Amino acid sequence: MPRVLIVRGRLATPWELRPWSQLPRRFDVSYLLTPSNEFDATAIDLHPERVTTLGDRLPGRRLGRLAAAALGDRYLSDADAAYAAADVVHAEELSFWFAADAARRKARHGYKLVLTVWETLPFLRAYRNRHVRRYRDEVLAATDLFLAATQRARLALLLEGVPEDRIVVCQPGIDLDRFGARAPAPKEHVILSPGRLVWEKGHQDVIRAVALLARRGVRPRLRITGRGPEEGRLRRHAAELRVGDQVEIGAVPYDRMPGAFASSSCMVLASLASATAQLHPFDLPRAFWEEQFGLVLAEGMAAGLDILATDSGAIPEVLDRQGTLFASGDWSRLADLLETGPLSRPPAARVAYPREIVERYSLSAMAERLASAYDLIA
Repeated sequence: MPRVLIVRGRLATPWELRPWSQLPRRFDVSYLLTPSNEFDATAIDLHPERVTTLGDRLPGRRLGRLAAAALGDRYLSDADAAYAAADVVHAEELSFWFAADAARRKARHGYKLVLTVWETLPFLRAYRNRHVRRYRDEVLAATDLFLAATQRARLALLLEGVPEDRIVVCQPGIDLDRFGARAPAPKEHVILSPGRLVWEKGHQDVIRAVALLARRGVRPRLRITGRGPEEGRLRRHAAELRVGDQVEIGAVPYDRMPGAFASSSCMVLASLASATAQLHPFDLPRAFWEEQFGLVLAEGMAAGLDILATDSGAIPEVLDRQGTLFASGDWSRLADLLETGPLSRPPAARVAYPREIVERYSLSAMAERLASAYDLIA
């Protein structure tokens, strides 16, 4: 029975791990779990291998992580047993320390290395900092198979120098049944804007669109779900635009997100490309990003929710000609699309998406893709 070890540093999330619980029973799957993991993934039916990192041993949560980042974080020796028992180690991205850690240990333990890649921008070495340049080189040299989350990620890998025969497109999966649940129709329109509270997610543009609609006498509620450093500024911006009473901002546990989809009239993903091409004095690149896969797109389609999204990154590919696209930053166009689209229908009206597109992003479909990928190298 091939043993698969999932390696995600402090980023082991229940939504990303769930497809591995659907793998055929001929695979034995576990994942590395650190005491500083940022999410509670223990409800997933996978075995956690409890290990520590350099950052876990350094004093002070924030200062310890900063020091570990400066030194180059890594798993400590208590991870060796899990690595040694693995036939396949599955890490993520060219630039993460935990992927480089898996690459370094490969020769000693003899496993195959698989790498999921979401990143849609080919940075190569010129646009990476000194640590990440080394991580990239180590990961590229050691990885046996690259699983690109989108065709756009596949193209980026080709430009990074990965041979075409070592790349397979493997879209992520979600629980269709959970997100397909229905709720009693609300009496008012709710616009859902999910995502981390950072500038590049474009929540500020959705607030501007809502403010423009209010001037026309159209007053839907806006629900921004997430957490992040921009929360205070988003609240101030809504107040300045005199729509603070219409805007709700705050984190929603992942288990409650299906309810947020079910009670909304539409979802907006107003992502902005962010690429300042500046360097921090300590050689840390700033803000190079565009939307990658966007799991909320698959979740929104499973919920039958009308989707309005920008054309940033891989969004058009994931939607596959469904939903409505608008240019990044065009909040006035967004206001028009909302008014003539979902806000012109009854609250929480549903949209029918082609079944083959929705099922493409199911847990079972992704599990089949994973099993086929592992069979290529096992």
